[in-house]
Amino acid sequence: MTRTLSFATATVALAAVALMLTQCANKKGNNPGDSPVEASVKGKLPIAYVNVDTLLANYQFAKDANEELVKGQEDSRLKVNSRAKQLQEDASLFESKMRNNAFLSRERAEQEQNRILAQRKELEDLNQQLSNALLTKQQKFNEQLRDTVNRFLKIYAPAHHYQMVLSTNTMNDNVLYAAPGYDVTKDVLQQLNARYKKK
Repeated sequence: MTRTLSFATATVALAAVALMLTQCANKKGNNPGDSPVEASVKGKLPIAYVNVDTLLANYQFAKDANEELVKGQEDSRLKVNSRAKQLQEDASLFESKMRNNAFLSRERAEQEQNRILAQRKELEDLNQQLSNALLTKQQKFNEQLRDTVNRFLKIYAPAHHYQMVLSTNTMNDNVLYAAPGYDVTKDVLQQLNARYKKK
């Protein structure tokens, strides 16, 4: 009973919102310059959405930045792996010398052990430092991308009579359903890439 009542209440509320949107559009209909009315006359609400996955995969700025990040990761991995290999060789040699009593004194063995421990600490520090640098670069790229897209949409949305532009992606999809006509990803991508090419 409560469930049916909740459903009925939700349906009435939804109908009221739809009616309110229609009335607002009709009230503004007296002024031919009102962009929401122009959109609703065409049978659509003044809302659109952009698929973020498609944007990231095809926006040249995002592709260039991602390539730079991947190259940075590869360079970092090369540095760390090279140091790790050297450390492994030194540690193996130390263990071999210990097994064969090759050190002339206990002090000499301790000195070599401390050198290897220091190398291990340096490697851990280097790995942390490179990871932090990459994370900072990733955050900077994310901010630049968000800023670029937001600034573009502030021009794009009014020019195309949209009052709201939503985002959707495969991981966190807030748009559960939208008719194909509301997807402006392709148009946004073309214009963003054209602007980026000019720069």
